[in-house]
Amino acid sequence: MIETQAGDVSAYIPTNVISITDGQICLETEIFYRGIRPAINVGLSISCVGSAAQLKAMKQVCGSSKLELAQYREVDAFAQFGSDLDAATQALLNRGASLTEVPKQPQYEPLPIEKQINFSI
Repeated sequence: MIETQAGDVSAYIPTNVISITDGQICLETEIFYRGIRPAINVGLSISCVGSAAQLKAMKQVCGSSKLELAQYREVDAFAQFGSDLDAATQALLNRGASLTEVPKQPQYEPLPIEKQINFSI
């Protein structure tokens, strides 16, 4: 676990640790305070193992989820300022909101893989 100064992952120690590990999960305070837990920044989190460790069904339905979540978080920040959203943007916001709910679960109650897959579709 590495704590960064103001979320700066480009500092000396974080970049050195990142370079010698097989991936990292980056947690973000802002996401945490919005009530999203785990507060994973999907844009900065990396897995060298990636989909090789996933079930085939999960891999099929979640291939683009990371990109969709990153796009959602970017668009969501700007969508608050405008009321006229085109259909594609509204669809992205709806999909992103749905994907944000997938990792949320009560403590000590893991979501069965079947529900994770169905929820991601």
